[in-house]
Amino acid sequence: MTELRMRGRGADPDSVSEDKEAAGEDRLGLPGEAGGEGDGEDRLGLLGEAGGDGDGEDRLGLLGEAGGDGEDRLGLLGEAGGEGDGDNEPKAGTPDVPPSTVDNTPQFLNRAVEGLNPRWKNWWIRGVLSLAMISGFFMVIYLGPVMLIVVVMTIQIKCFQEIIDIGYRVYHSYELPWFRTLSWYFLICVNYFFYGETLAEYFGALVQREDSLQFLVRYHRFISFTLYLAGFCMFVLSLVKKQYRLQFYMFAWTHVTLLIVVTQSHLVIQNLFEGMIWFIVPISIVICNDIMAYLFGFFFGRTPLIKLSPKKTWEGFIGGFFGTLVCGFILAYLLAQFQYFVCPVEYNDRFTADCEPSDIFVMQQYTFPFVVQNILKWKTVNLYPYQIHSVVLSTFASLIGPFGGFFASGFKRAFQIKDFADTIPGHGGIMDRFDCQYLMATFTHVYIASFIRGPNPSKVLQQLLVLQPEQQLSIFNTMRDRLSDRGILPPAAM
Repeated sequence: MTELRMRGRGADPDSVSEDKEAAGEDRLGLPGEAGGEGDGEDRLGLLGEAGGDGDGEDRLGLLGEAGGDGEDRLGLLGEAGGEGDGDNEPKAGTPDVPPSTVDNTPQFLNRAVEGLNPRWKNWWIRGVLSLAMISGFFMVIYLGPVMLIVVVMTIQIKCFQEIIDIGYRVYHSYELPWFRTLSWYFLICVNYFFYGETLAEYFGALVQREDSLQFLVRYHRFISFTLYLAGFCMFVLSLVKKQYRLQFYMFAWTHVTLLIVVTQSHLVIQNLFEGMIWFIVPISIVICNDIMAYLFGFFFGRTPLIKLSPKKTWEGFIGGFFGTLVCGFILAYLLAQFQYFVCPVEYNDRFTADCEPSDIFVMQQYTFPFVVQNILKWKTVNLYPYQIHSVVLSTFASLIGPFGGFFASGFKRAFQIKDFADTIPGHGGIMDRFDCQYLMATFTHVYIASFIRGPNPSKVLQQLLVLQPEQQLSIFNTMRDRLSDRGILPPAAM
């Protein structure tokens, strides 16, 4: 608009961009507006607006409104009813994210479901591949903690790539210097920080033997900060005139992605070291909730749950809740019987899970309230306390966990994409399968820290082994004097 006014006055074209920048238009330096007057100019400058006068224009420039309240602004995955809800036509101002047209479903599976209507075809493809993924999950569990850590890191990298690729295409970042290089560099820096923290905390025996590791552990945070600072300086040096806003948007995009993906995948690994049961059960109940909600919604779903995800129904949501409670309760009972799953994972030349199980993994007898006794005709029940904790985890997974999926749905609808990628036929990208897992991992970590975790002698000992000999001797003398004063240490031991 400023450019048109300047041309009308015969202004020098070279001064147009400077005046335009001063006026605050074209915030990202992408294509200008398609129309519209007044104060509703393209605040982000992503793409032209669809039109309209006054203050009510598209502030994000993502989509022009089709008119009317409550309509489907993006028109993805058309809903069963309502005007405008099923419109799949791209609106003016929609970011350019071309949908994937590649069908990567295995040929044998396509041949097996050939002739079925699309609804049942998708059902069978999702079902078969879900069973394959669940089988792979149990195989990885059998291979032990090292393989689980490798798988978590691989999934983390793939999720990061999917989100970064969306930003790369949406904001037309093809010409930005170093954008992709810096994004992956920051991923390496953040992983170095988190995995270094894990090494220092859980691998004391290994650190004690290796002088080089002792140096890295001692100065780990300084090294991590130095690496990040180098990337920060590289970003500042890469800033290009007329691309400033776009570059800062992509800088923020990268850091938010790191926060969502890397930080929470680190918490998944932290949960693993608390005991494999804290890794397996939360992940399994999210999978169970996803399957149960899908099945109940597929066969009984009639009432839409939320506009962000039109295919979700109240029937699927409620059925998924009760199915997940049962699934979590039974799985907790099965796993709580084995030391391999309940003991904290420790490293002493090799990974071990050998301990005296804590009280929450010891069968106890509970007495029902009097009212329940009259109804069930039972007075007592034998349970593992962990089964009660599993009810809390299952409740979160089925009532709050789906909001991670709704958040991801809102993100995808904002950019008019159906899935994050097409890695898994019938499911979408890796991020489409793990959008709820990250939220669940954070809750599990907070729950353990708040209600479960107590002092861990093994972890304290590992930290002591890293100290200098004179520091270890000082702690030994202090502990000996304290135990002697309390009468715990016999005089002969002095």
